[in-house]
Amino acid sequence: MRRALIIAPNWIGDALMAQPLFTLLKRLHPRLTIDALAPPSVAPVLERMSEIATVHRAPFEHGRLDIARRWQVAADLREQDYDAAYVLPNSYKSALIPKLAGIRLRIGYRGEQRFGWLNVLHANPPRGERPSMTRHYAALAYAPGAQLPETLPVPRLEADLNEPIRLFHRFNLDTRLPLIALCPGAEYGPAKRWPPEHFATLARLLHQSFPYAQLVVLGTGGDQAAAQAIVAQAPFVRSLCGQTALGEACALISRATAVVSNDSGLMHVAAALRRPLIALFGSTDPRHTPPLSEQARVQWLHLDCSPCFQRECPLGHLNCLRELAPEAVFGTLRQLLSAPH
Repeated sequence: MRRALIIAPNWIGDALMAQPLFTLLKRLHPRLTIDALAPPSVAPVLERMSEIATVHRAPFEHGRLDIARRWQVAADLREQDYDAAYVLPNSYKSALIPKLAGIRLRIGYRGEQRFGWLNVLHANPPRGERPSMTRHYAALAYAPGAQLPETLPVPRLEADLNEPIRLFHRFNLDTRLPLIALCPGAEYGPAKRWPPEHFATLARLLHQSFPYAQLVVLGTGGDQAAAQAIVAQAPFVRSLCGQTALGEACALISRATAVVSNDSGLMHVAAALRRPLIALFGSTDPRHTPPLSEQARVQWLHLDCSPCFQRECPLGHLNCLRELAPEAVFGTLRQLLSAPH
């Protein structure tokens, strides 16, 4: 096998948890060139992976079939002469392009109406027996049913040393002072978001103990309301939500002294960049989607109702996150910052 195409997941965190698959493919096929087809929202992360040669941006709106554009993309990819495609999303739509592009081996999990579109099918495990997402994706490097290695590679992103400096200057940040990033967003839904008032309390505790640290909030434009609530209660915090593209947020995180994040794409970015990280879990399960880094510490109450994997708290109280006290998070972060690295 000489060339392979990855049909990338639609979520940043999933793309990072798929990286061990790419590493395994390069180990099994040392001369293999791996390209990826990815949504624009995920492409900047894949571009920072050493295993990926080229990232093609998928020009499709989320949830739409858009068959004419898929035909065109498939026609363009046909010229690349790929030997295999690894289809990571479970949707029918994601399986169309490799077939239309004439790629001989089309590998993925059984999903909605994918028979015939994929020809190397792995069985999805029962919901109660799901492995971590990393192992789920890594299994695609082997024949269906094969045993995986006990230890897998971990995600690692490449950092450009110059880009953070340019961004520090752009946002009038001091390169000589510590930078602590707060990431209050989570695209999946409110049940994954630690309350903004807790982030604000944590910021005040950090400001008291580390008065020279620069505290910034990172996220998308959709996180601006949460960021404004944090800044209203902790005015020394700087909100950059909506002011940075994903690649720029990655660059800033690469220089962060510490990151505090919900279970989100930026959490996985911080882990892959090996930054000291506090990962906050509520409705989701850190055994399934953990931050894969020795520099990460998970904060999870594991209440009887958690994990529920719901976008919104089905009980209406969000105790899995509301009862996660800022003082406890601060104590763990302080231990993490004082530990030898």
